[in-house]
Amino acid sequence: MTSSDRSQAVDSVKTYEVRTYGCQMNVHDSERLSGLLEDAGYVPAPKDADGADVVVFNTCAVRENADNRLYGNLGQLAPKKAARPGMQIAVGGCLAQKDRDTIVKKAPWVDVVFGTHNIGKLPVLLERARVLEEAQVEIAESLEAFPSTLPTRRESAYAAWVSISVGCNNTCTFCIVPALRGKEKDRRPGDILAEVEALVAEGVSEITLLGQNVNAYGSDIGDREAFSKLLRACGKIEGLERVRFTSPHPRDFTDDVIAAMAETPNVMPQLHMPLQSGSDRVLKAMRRSYRQERFLGIIEKVRAAMPDAAISTDIIVGFPGETEEDFEQTLHTVRESRFAQAFTFQYSKRPGTPAADMEDQIPKAVVQKRYERLVALQEEISWEENKKQVGRTIEVLVAEGEGRKDDATHRLSGRAPDNRLVHFTRPEQPVRPGDVVTVEVTYAAPHHLLAEGPTKAVRRTRAGDAWEKRNAAPAEKPKGVLLGLPTIGAPAPGPAPAAGCGCD
Repeated sequence: MTSSDRSQAVDSVKTYEVRTYGCQMNVHDSERLSGLLEDAGYVPAPKDADGADVVVFNTCAVRENADNRLYGNLGQLAPKKAARPGMQIAVGGCLAQKDRDTIVKKAPWVDVVFGTHNIGKLPVLLERARVLEEAQVEIAESLEAFPSTLPTRRESAYAAWVSISVGCNNTCTFCIVPALRGKEKDRRPGDILAEVEALVAEGVSEITLLGQNVNAYGSDIGDREAFSKLLRACGKIEGLERVRFTSPHPRDFTDDVIAAMAETPNVMPQLHMPLQSGSDRVLKAMRRSYRQERFLGIIEKVRAAMPDAAISTDIIVGFPGETEEDFEQTLHTVRESRFAQAFTFQYSKRPGTPAADMEDQIPKAVVQKRYERLVALQEEISWEENKKQVGRTIEVLVAEGEGRKDDATHRLSGRAPDNRLVHFTRPEQPVRPGDVVTVEVTYAAPHHLLAEGPTKAVRRTRAGDAWEKRNAAPAEKPKGVLLGLPTIGAPAPGPAPAAGCGCD
């Protein structure tokens, strides 16, 4: 077959599936991977299909068993690939950046391995592997193109991630992410705002600014107040109703950021502030550049500026050398902070991190008991904080797929400005994801609120229009899969923040 023959679209349309593991950065990267594949002519595999022609694993290296999980999934795909001529498997993300050639040695049926710095190469590598009939392993040591320059298939029509930086300059002993994603690299403010404006023009009403250490933004461009300026600039974008960000680091959380949050109406009264430990001794061993007093001081300042702010956190239980006294300091900090929600993790070794080689690794049974005590305390606090919302009238941005039991309960679900999950009675008039409803909270549970009375108001929005347009659009005739070099188009002109991976 000549190169010109390969440049023609094949008759059959090839399908793809992207499986994502890990943090918000990986979720956003998967949107880019999907956009790249669709730009090259692939189409998403139907949910009821028995597999896809291309399966991409976007991996995480944070957890100790991340590699076991990957190889288990790859093993399950081996017989499917053998029975499906032309099927390809690609592995990318942090684990791919870390393990490189090991993946192909352990799973020789994998066609492509690519890293965190060269996700834009995926279609080319898939084509090269197909033509040469051998695995392609390409790991870049530095960022080749900022992800936001790549095509994107956004998961949501009304909410979007906007990456403002990649990489991290911290050296936390439990985290391998900086070694895999590199030093922090910031986007220019003008490029970020141009992307936000383009998204709003398409109907997006909520954006989440995303970075491995989001409030360190500006260190790469020499402006310590760049992040607060960015928040204020987002406040001037007409049509942008909600602005969030994740995940910040206490070290870089300055008073100008608190002021920008409080003074910018569309910046939501919600903050995810990773604690990791309440013990100064453990924080030092973690190489976290703050101590309990500093952390509690931030919480106090945030609450003074925004009394109704909902604050969430990440906590690691059982870090090497953690004593009962250390753990009690964590419980004390949790009681003082009154978090609306905490994402709690039992420490597990991250291969390649300094903490993995530390002495005094805590026995699993001890870690489990501490974890259960912490979860019980936080459940109690979360419930108490949620009960304070009962009787309040709030605006809820209607979400898609947030309430797993909505069909059974005949309710809809969405997020309050402070990011609390709200289930509400379905109103009589039609309401779409992206629309805004006004409801009164009637009941509180530890992890959600209920509004069981009649909806007070429904506001149809451009975001709802965008959702309706996306879901009503007739399927375009597939253009086939281009067998030459795929074209890389311009970027498209993000759901509520989830738990961090424990590395912030």
